[in-house]
Amino acid sequence: MRGSVDAVKKNLEKANAGEAERIIMKLSEQSCRPVKAGDPALSGSEVKDRMSEIPQWSLADNELQREFRFKDFRKAMEFVDAVAGVANEQDHHPDVYISYNKVRLTLTTHKIGGLSLNDFIMAAKIDLLVP
Repeated sequence: MRGSVDAVKKNLEKANAGEAERIIMKLSEQSCRPVKAGDPALSGSEVKDRMSEIPQWSLADNELQREFRFKDFRKAMEFVDAVAGVANEQDHHPDVYISYNKVRLTLTTHKIGGLSLNDFIMAAKIDLLVP
């Protein structure tokens, strides 16, 4: 019995160490993870803490949003195509609004009706696409 308790403790320590490492890693270096309906959205304080990591994004109505401007329509569409590639790779997709040379992206996790860590990871990865 004692051996199984020790094994459980060791597994918990490993899991907690893995989560701590994930928190310390830069958002842009992390990968989105599947979210299930019923998972909790990030709390207000968690969102506030994460916002400092993506300073060019704003928060409105439980969504992250950012507007990008480009030289012309072609450059805007090239950016949208690059965002689509990252979104498909991460299986977490922003809402995309295009108006000639402007692109507005919003991120939220619809399954949980709020923000998840995935939204912040995607925002950081999208920021890397901007020259």
